[in-house]
Amino acid sequence: MSKYVLKYSFLVCVILVSMGLIQSCKSKKQLLKTQVANNDSLAGRCRLDFKSAKTLTNHLKETAFTYNWIYAKASVVAKVDSEENSLDIRVRGRKDSAILITIQALSMVDVAKVLITRDSVFMRIDVKRQYFKGDFNYINELLNADLDFDVIQALLFGNYAEFDEDETKLKPVTDRQNCRYLLSTERKRKLRKIVQGQKELRKSLQTMTLNPETYKILKNEFVDAETNRKFTVTYDKFNVKDSVYAPHLVNIDIVAEKKVSVKIDYVRIEKNQPQKLSLNIPSKYEPIPIKKTK
Repeated sequence: MSKYVLKYSFLVCVILVSMGLIQSCKSKKQLLKTQVANNDSLAGRCRLDFKSAKTLTNHLKETAFTYNWIYAKASVVAKVDSEENSLDIRVRGRKDSAILITIQALSMVDVAKVLITRDSVFMRIDVKRQYFKGDFNYINELLNADLDFDVIQALLFGNYAEFDEDETKLKPVTDRQNCRYLLSTERKRKLRKIVQGQKELRKSLQTMTLNPETYKILKNEFVDAETNRKFTVTYDKFNVKDSVYAPHLVNIDIVAEKKVSVKIDYVRIEKNQPQKLSLNIPSKYEPIPIKKTK
């Protein structure tokens, strides 16, 4: 199993939000499909009123899943083309500060840990006695992605991640066919290779689908105009569990060089209990040799 550990770890720590990681982690679990909300659209009688982007954005912020500290336990099923694997993860975090992800085999043995801060990414592969230290600039170049801490933090629990100040204004759409509100935006990518090597900045499109009753995000879709990659996250099983109202099922689908799907089934979510967020690297561990993609 050891030769796959690096793939598993990058899968969990980055594929959750990246538009470019094509790796893999095995099971045949059946997870619930995204539920269709009970509304008039099913009978062709959607009566949604138009709402401005400002109004929808305010609703997003008002109904966001809030916490100071977070602890979550989840089972993860990941599939790359026809290869499917499963594992367990523990997510510990402090709002706007750090996220610690512990990756476990089904035997409950720790396989790896990943610590993500606002400007750094640390990873320790225990079964191989290896480690990685880097930042988001390196990760973005490695994966041809556009990641930061805020995006990872938001997408893990279905919240809205604000973008750079130079983003164009959000555009509202009233989708009466499906009885949903949509918010879309184009934002300029700031990858180093684009800034240094191209005159024209490419744009990527993000579209959020909102529940018209709760204003929770049901789907968050990213399309990269430069690479034609598509990244979609859908949220389901919104319920109160352990006194927490949040999506307990997160489905991630990536279409790029390969088709990747990741299903995160949260079996436990607790908030506002202080967590230990640290990652020690033993002196005997060796750096992970990683080659950047072209």
